[in-house]
Amino acid sequence: IKMCDDMVAMLKQEQLDDAHKQEYCAAQFDTADDKKKALERTVADAGTAIENAKQGIDTLIQEIAALEAGIKALDKTVAEATEQRKAENTEYKELMASDGAAKELLGFARNRLNKFYNPKLYKAAPKQELTEEERILVNNGGTPPPSEAPGGIAGTGVTALVQISAHNQLDQGAAPAPPPSTWAAYTTKSDEGTGVISMIDLLIKDLDKE
Repeated sequence: IKMCDDMVAMLKQEQLDDAHKQEYCAAQFDTADDKKKALERTVADAGTAIENAKQGIDTLIQEIAALEAGIKALDKTVAEATEQRKAENTEYKELMASDGAAKELLGFARNRLNKFYNPKLYKAAPKQELTEEERILVNNGGTPPPSEAPGGIAGTGVTALVQISAHNQLDQGAAPAPPPSTWAAYTTKSDEGTGVISMIDLLIKDLDKE
């Protein structure tokens, strides 16, 4: 009987131990399941973050491409504006040179007309400067060397208009423009010296305004 009682007591103890083990295992399973769910949420959050990062990278790539296109367009605009300014500057310099040469030529013509119609206003050309050897030759009764004839337009020494006109014809490949429609009216009064001089003064004033 004692052995039966011991056996029953041992079985009860084993049953109690098994119950404790079952409770422990159930608690461990619950803990593991909670950890699994937490990890799954972390993975899902990481996937969302990765997807958002990819979208951000795509947006950034598009913005960089648009910025590069804008920079290229700006560079093109700046280059075109620079070329235009260079062309305008060249045209301005040619215009100033042409106006200056025209004024010089008109002044020469006015002075030449004054020689005949207003001698008091005529300005004689400066005398040629002689070198020391030439002065010694003249003082000893020799003949001074002849003055070098001025070149340019009709011996006036004005060459800028000729150079500019030739440059423009080479650039444009066109024949020179015809004289203005008022030219005939001027030539019909060529015998009126003072009238021609007045017209020359008006032309010089027009060039100054330009």
